[in-house]
Amino acid sequence: MTLIETAQNKQENDLIKKVAQLENLSEEFVREGVASGSIVIPKNINRNFKKIVGIGTGLKTKINANIGTSPDHIDIKEELEKLDVAVKAGADAVMDLSTGGNLTQIRKEILAISPVQIGTVPIYEAACKTVAKGKKVSQIDEELLFDIIEEQAQQGVDFITVHCGINRASVEILNRQGRLAGVVSRGGSFLVKYINATGKENPLYEQYDRLLTIAKKYDITLSLGDGFRPGCIYDASDGPQMAELSVLGELVIRARQEGVQSMIEGPGHIPLNQIEANVTLAKRMGHNAPLYFLGPLVTDIAPGYDHITSAIGGALAASYGVDFICYVTPAEHLRLPEVCDVHEGVISAKIAGHAADIVKGVKGAKERDNEMSKWRKARNWGKQKEFCLDPEKFAKERAKLLPRQEDVCTMCGKFCSMKDE
Repeated sequence: MTLIETAQNKQENDLIKKVAQLENLSEEFVREGVASGSIVIPKNINRNFKKIVGIGTGLKTKINANIGTSPDHIDIKEELEKLDVAVKAGADAVMDLSTGGNLTQIRKEILAISPVQIGTVPIYEAACKTVAKGKKVSQIDEELLFDIIEEQAQQGVDFITVHCGINRASVEILNRQGRLAGVVSRGGSFLVKYINATGKENPLYEQYDRLLTIAKKYDITLSLGDGFRPGCIYDASDGPQMAELSVLGELVIRARQEGVQSMIEGPGHIPLNQIEANVTLAKRMGHNAPLYFLGPLVTDIAPGYDHITSAIGGALAASYGVDFICYVTPAEHLRLPEVCDVHEGVISAKIAGHAADIVKGVKGAKERDNEMSKWRKARNWGKQKEFCLDPEKFAKERAKLLPRQEDVCTMCGKFCSMKDE
């Protein structure tokens, strides 16, 4: 039986037990969430790793970090270093988005050493192999795509992003209405080109039952991708986005009926005043499936600082109910992220997630802040390091002051407001 079927049959399960312990919640709460589909625990049956996490209603907001090669930069050692840095910074999951080099080998090496769940986007590999044969992306073969999905699942991938919500009907809406930024999802753009060029239906939508069979076989979680996510503020909450979301809601129900875990991905670029509505709609139309948002970014004019624009949006989105935040690095819209960008991206997303957890009333969130404040008042720098989100940076910044300032910092010095005298 798959995890969701085990939960529905009220059977004990080690994954559910571990998540309950980590979240300081009852096993029954987690089991009911998995059974209803409001909580997912991504883990392939072919893989073992240390950090088991649940994603969904009532749990801490989780963070994903993207790594991966590009055709212009292929360095597996660097990607493995990014993986290590992301995990140390607190990422709960990592997605391998590689599009350059030996993709099977890169994925194998990442899966072998990752202590956290790993996700992929199989259509990327399908596109790479299609282009390598001298064909256009629009000529992707559906058998090749499903073979790749099966291969990645067999390798041990825990969750996959599949753009099943794009179909001929939603592409018609896109073609008719138009957009300022067009389709910015890479996987989504491949499928739009395929549909427009061939007139055929999206194979991931048309053969969704086939996809569910593979997912059930390996108990992998489907991350139903937002191929029509808005790539700029102007396109937010438009017709194509909502048409796709409507389809994703139907696919969530079908996945649950077949014993397959699923979550829904979300935008994208969204202005502050539309975030709450987007989250509410996604939860409602997605039948309370866990929500996995990229950001959202709240302005389009901050390249180099989009880890900040996304943290602002992510904090709001998570406070309204988003369960899983995909980080955005300072390199977004500019280049392939470097190792330092990965660290900055994860910490920014962790700040957003924790800020939201305080609002959500997640167990331990507010208490951690209270501990930090207690030790800040006591000027106990060792304890502050223990409770802060980035202990490494905390220690590095404090080291700049020692031994000259052991008791206070150089902002106020002897006039420190925290001192009683």
